[in-house]
Amino acid sequence: MPGGLYLASASPRRADLLRQIGITARCLPADVDESLQAGESASDYVLRLAKAKAETVAARLAHIHEPIWVLAADTTVVSGGEILAKPENFADAQRIWRHLTANDHRVLTGIALWHAGKTAYCVVSTRVDFAGIPEADQKAYWDTGEPQDKAGAYAIQGRAALYIRGIEGSYSNVVGLPLAETAALLRDANFPLWP
Repeated sequence: MPGGLYLASASPRRADLLRQIGITARCLPADVDESLQAGESASDYVLRLAKAKAETVAARLAHIHEPIWVLAADTTVVSGGEILAKPENFADAQRIWRHLTANDHRVLTGIALWHAGKTAYCVVSTRVDFAGIPEADQKAYWDTGEPQDKAGAYAIQGRAALYIRGIEGSYSNVVGLPLAETAALLRDANFPLWP
């Protein structure tokens, strides 16, 4: 494997966001335990997972003698003090949607960038004003497959845009990778953002 940027993720959304800003990364998912630890805050949770993913993949690439950067991210949704992970099934998605409608919610993403033996990181938060999914639409939305692997059971970049009244903060963060903050980490680590 050559040097360059590795994305410690299997998320096509994160790879697409990087391509949007002219960056191509090799995807190399990290296998880490994503269980929430007792008493862990949402920001500590996403940051711990992002750092673990970046460092796990960096360790797998230790044999490469060219410069490498390993980028990782983890996203979750917090509403009413509860961390809302990916839905287990349709009924769980309905519970999550009710929760999002009744409470203000935030999307939190932890980003970690490993380079030359050091890991830089940050957490980005975006507030989302969720109108709610009418009961008549819920099964049809579930059947699109969109909410099934997303924290908070929705994809702002997809059909769920119908139910988002507004956001405060980074749109790309809600999709899964806050681009301005990611670019800042890359720049600080001397990654060439422009060819």
